[in-house]
Amino acid sequence: MLEPSNNNELPVIPEKRYFTIGEVSELCGVKPHVLRYWEQEFTDLSPVKRRGNRRYYQRHEVLMIRQIRALLYEQGYTISGARAHLMSDNSKEAVDSSKQLIHQMIVELEDILQLLK
Repeated sequence: MLEPSNNNELPVIPEKRYFTIGEVSELCGVKPHVLRYWEQEFTDLSPVKRRGNRRYYQRHEVLMIRQIRALLYEQGYTISGARAHLMSDNSKEAVDSSKQLIHQMIVELEDILQLLK
């Protein structure tokens, strides 16, 4: 397993649709039992389960695992602190996306108003 300070040395994530728990373990430098535990603690982390309850992670989940790993091992967050940090990041992105959408709608409505005049 990689030392916490070696996050830059993690392997490049290949262009695949699904990854097994063993592949994710190697890509993220985290043992499989830790990944299974994190699934219970972080609700956004929910891999697809297929035959025999085998887990298949998607690329966005691998990226999330790397982010969780960095928060816990490098930045010293607790599990609950990392969970709160991830939720605040998600809510900030949602707010930014909403603001952008509202701005776009205002511009379009002003254009329609000009056409009607």
